[in-house]
Amino acid sequence: MPMLDVYIPAGAIAPDAERTLMDELTSILLRAEGADPSNAFARQISWLFLHRPEVFVGGATPDKPHYRVIARVPEGQLNGADKKQQLISEVTEAVVRAEGSGDEEAHHRVWVFPLEIPEGHWGASGNASGLGDILGAAIGDAEKGRRVAEYRIAESRQERGVLTA
Repeated sequence: MPMLDVYIPAGAIAPDAERTLMDELTSILLRAEGADPSNAFARQISWLFLHRPEVFVGGATPDKPHYRVIARVPEGQLNGADKKQQLISEVTEAVVRAEGSGDEEAHHRVWVFPLEIPEGHWGASGNASGLGDILGAAIGDAEKGRRVAEYRIAESRQERGVLTA
C-alpha cells in the first residue's frame, strides 16, 4: 500500500519524537487510503524511508530545518481534492509537532507531495502489482479487491480527466 519518503535533516527532531513521527505518518497515510492503521497486514506493507538530506534554500543553508514528505500510493487510493488536502494538513501538523520548536511559521518549512503510482506500475516481490491485487490481499477477497480497484481507478482517472478505452 503506501510508501513514504521522509526527508529530515540530521538533528532537526529529537530521536524519540522522530520515532513517534514515523509511526504517526504511517497511520495518517493508511487512513487517507481508507485502511485501518491497526491492521497488521496493512502496516506490514507500509514502508517508510527516512532520508537525511543536506538542504539548501535559495542556494544557502537555511537557519531552520526544512522537511519534505513524499507519500506514494497506488492509483485510485487518494481520490478527491479533500482527501489530498486532509493528508497534507495532517502530515504537516505532525511534522511541526514533532519538531517542537514553537515556531509559528514552521508549517511553511514542511512540503508534502501525495503521488499516485499509475496502475500496474507498483512493483513488489518481483512483480508489477495492480491495486486490485493489493486490495485483494489486504482484505482477503481477490474478487472484491478487483471490483473496488476498478471503481477507484476509474474515479481517479475521471477526476484527472484521463480518457479510458
